[in-house]
Amino acid sequence: MRTQTDWNQGWYFQRQDCGPALTLAHGTAVTLPHTWNAQDGTDGGNDYYRGRCWYVKKFYAPHLADGEQLWVEFEGAAMTAEVFCNDKSIAKHRGGYSTFRAELTPWLKPGENLLAVSVDNSENDSVYPQKADFTFYGGLYRPVYLVTVPAAHFALSYHGGKGVRVTPVVNLEARRAVVTVEAYTENADGETVTFSVAGQTLAVAVENGRAQAVFTLENVHLWDGVDDPYLYTLTASLSSGDTVGTRFGCRTIAFDAGKGFLLNGRPCRLCGAARHQDRQGLGCALTDAEHEEDLNLLREMGANTVRLAHYQHAQRFYDLCDEYGLVVWAEIPYITQHMENGNRNTHDQMTDLIVQNYNHPSIICWGLSNEITASGGVTPDMVENHKRLNDLCHKLDATRPTTMAHAFMLDMDDPFVMASDIRSYNLYYGWYLGELEQNDQFFDEFHKKHPGAVIGLSEYGADANPAYQNGQPEKGDWSEPYQAVYHEHMLKMWSERPYIWAMHCWNMFDFAADGRDEGGKPGQNQKGLVTFDRKTKKDAFYLYKAYLSKVPFVHLCGSRYVDRPEEVTEVKVYSNQPAVTLLVDGKEVGTQKGDKIFRFQVPLSGKHLIEARCGDLQDRITVRKAEKPNPAYRVAGGEVVNWFDRPDEITREGYYSILDSMESIKKSPAGAAMLTRMMEQLRSGYGDVAKSVTLPEAVQRQMDKMPLEKLLKQAGKSVTPAMVKQLNAALNRIPRVE
Repeated sequence: MRTQTDWNQGWYFQRQDCGPALTLAHGTAVTLPHTWNAQDGTDGGNDYYRGRCWYVKKFYAPHLADGEQLWVEFEGAAMTAEVFCNDKSIAKHRGGYSTFRAELTPWLKPGENLLAVSVDNSENDSVYPQKADFTFYGGLYRPVYLVTVPAAHFALSYHGGKGVRVTPVVNLEARRAVVTVEAYTENADGETVTFSVAGQTLAVAVENGRAQAVFTLENVHLWDGVDDPYLYTLTASLSSGDTVGTRFGCRTIAFDAGKGFLLNGRPCRLCGAARHQDRQGLGCALTDAEHEEDLNLLREMGANTVRLAHYQHAQRFYDLCDEYGLVVWAEIPYITQHMENGNRNTHDQMTDLIVQNYNHPSIICWGLSNEITASGGVTPDMVENHKRLNDLCHKLDATRPTTMAHAFMLDMDDPFVMASDIRSYNLYYGWYLGELEQNDQFFDEFHKKHPGAVIGLSEYGADANPAYQNGQPEKGDWSEPYQAVYHEHMLKMWSERPYIWAMHCWNMFDFAADGRDEGGKPGQNQKGLVTFDRKTKKDAFYLYKAYLSKVPFVHLCGSRYVDRPEEVTEVKVYSNQPAVTLLVDGKEVGTQKGDKIFRFQVPLSGKHLIEARCGDLQDRITVRKAEKPNPAYRVAGGEVVNWFDRPDEITREGYYSILDSMESIKKSPAGAAMLTRMMEQLRSGYGDVAKSVTLPEAVQRQMDKMPLEKLLKQAGKSVTPAMVKQLNAALNRIPRVE
């Protein structure tokens, strides 16, 4: 019979390429899961350790009956790994996010044995990811297991899979599912596999390492997303005694260019968030408790979908999505920069992803790549590799479509947009460039130009440090209020366009991007609706809850905006209830009927207790009148909103200034050269990815219409008042070209 033993204790770790012997002698005792970048990969500077490290473990082999085999299973080793048993190299794996196994049996010796694993997250040109806006942690950061199986067993060596595959085909009208089950075995020809599903049992002989049976489920209980995520269980047993099991769900999925996503024949508006797996203090080395907390936060918000970006996530998280009904976009880390030497690796990682996750009903699509044109544009080799990758997905799984997340810089008319079955765009109008309304315009134009193409929104967001507050929020201030205003617009935009097949906010949680240095938290991307440590839900979290959750609630925004210099302040309430009453210092000031967002104007004269009520629901905050703005509420270097005291300090007749559009300034060769130098400097604060981005002409034209002043304000601490004055003075010396 099969046994699986937790093997996470008793490891020694050495953060340098010193080999097993020195690791045992001088290494640090660690318990898995473990990463060596939990601190230096999250603190900024883009200087975290990337290299080869060692994990070593002494062990005594368990007693093995005749023919039994001993395997070791790794759920994740980032980014490449080589496994040694008693100094013999027995397995290699290239890809940091999927399960792989190695058989130990032939290499065991009597008495004490030594297992060593070299793990390497060094930069290279053949294993993804290599360029992206997140930290590439190294380590044995997911659980390790010791597995014992009889000689005839379900396959352990094929891309980390379970050895069983389930394909339900549902007839909604007849309420019937025809379920094809397949088993893949090793050393088992001539054996019998007994399959059991929902009280039915079928026995099938193994031929050429494979057995197949077909079940019919009458009055099938559908897996119906968050409303009813019903799961069946398949068990498969070999006559040798080996047994495996898997859960599955019966549902239909479809995608329509006009109706969006359909689940079990009904339109289903998908709205949720993307998730990076890491968190503060732990990096990517998580236990089930952290996975469950993340899932519960998504459920609290009311999300019915999650994009598991930008790589394969832990099996526990896919299981949780199955159990609670969240619809999943699954993908591989083929991201930002196409590497010709990495083509094979994209195919290997996609095969791992599909083989290991085929049975999850929550997964509805396979993501080929993310923003792959961002660094280098569209190339022939990239296009050809996507064609082959797309074909591979269809070969491995004929039941799900492929998708891609396109960078906003990719022209919607480029043929590469249609390389996958369905598609989404990552749009950041209203944050990195342009205005919020351009998101609406983009979708309206895309839908008009490509009425038969399924389109979604795979990323959008605005960074927010909860410490930063602003009574007049504006793009680029990294404030919690601006993030809320941004998402107010985006949710309204989505609600008015039913053809958007899914909308995934970027991101559910702040995450590590060690190359970043803005917004008061070096090493973090702060677009999350929840902070990196999961302790603070930003106000925008509750806006999503108002749109998506059925659980009644009321939330007062601005609890961290205590010191308010304005005479009359806006008090905003998010709720999924039809009316909200506001009280100030115990006195009712008004009741509003509304839809999700309620705004009240409140005069300030001192310290005030503000309460929002709806029946038994209530929330409260405290604010006080301040003589001047609290400097702690602004990003360092961004306190000055007006760099000049008088308009005549900015402009000079017949010459340029920061009030001019970039389009106008570029008419002058001297002005164009100055803008090029300025943009290079601004990009340096946004990490490696921003430095390599090339904007297409259409997007650049949109940016060029912006006044230069707007762009400078958004740059935060990257631009000081002295720099602005120096730039404006230089522009004042360049004659205007009409």
